[in-house]
Amino acid sequence: MVKKLKITLVKSFIGRPEAQRRVLRGMGLGKVNKTVVLNDTPEIRGMIRKVDHLVAAVEVEGSGK
Repeated sequence: MVKKLKITLVKSFIGRPEAQRRVLRGMGLGKVNKTVVLNDTPEIRGMIRKVDHLVAAVEVEGSGK
């Protein structure tokens, strides 16, 4: 089983630094309440840590695909 993370943008990034905006766009988040499912990697964990005040992340079990 591949571990996945379900990440939801819960606060707008209006008025936030450009570096944080780039991180959110890099994860595929552009609008509030949008959810993406990404592989649980150290890189993604680091991205979440940079914007943890704007997102909600939950671990989910993914399929082997």
